[in-house]
Amino acid sequence: MLRYHDEEWGVPQHDDRALFEFLTLEGAQAGLSWNTILNKREGYRAAFAGFEIEMVARFGEGDVARLMDDAGIVRNRLKIESTISNAQAVVRVREEFGSLDAYIWTFVNGKPIRNSLKSLSEIPASTAESDAMSKDLKKRSFRFVGSTICYAFMQATGMVNDHEVGCFRYREV
Repeated sequence: MLRYHDEEWGVPQHDDRALFEFLTLEGAQAGLSWNTILNKREGYRAAFAGFEIEMVARFGEGDVARLMDDAGIVRNRLKIESTISNAQAVVRVREEFGSLDAYIWTFVNGKPIRNSLKSLSEIPASTAESDAMSKDLKKRSFRFVGSTICYAFMQATGMVNDHEVGCFRYREV
């Protein structure tokens, strides 16, 4: 967790594959701890073709059955199927916007929101931006994208900087 915080959390991401990975992992985390998901991250990368969007979008029922037997990931049928259908939705978003990056960053007007938090207790579970993102993603047939999941995704991908102002990473990201 410390390495993830110090090196990755809150760093602005603009790579479609990385954005899809974080969207998948945040959805998989629903009802579980983030530590559980981080410990399974390599399993997710192996199970979902390195998060190559077009490949995952072509997964079928045989792949779902294979993934249900994969102890390297959370074996929840709804979460597995949502990863596949979300990949298909990303393909459609790319057709419309050119990239997932171009689409997803519109929710913060293309630049990170920099909060000035003095303690972790000030971090919200959701915001107007995550509400808007969730609503629009659902309209586009994405699943496991509630507002709280969207806000965690925004934090992870650097769309919002929620490092405490006293944290060395606050200024770095």
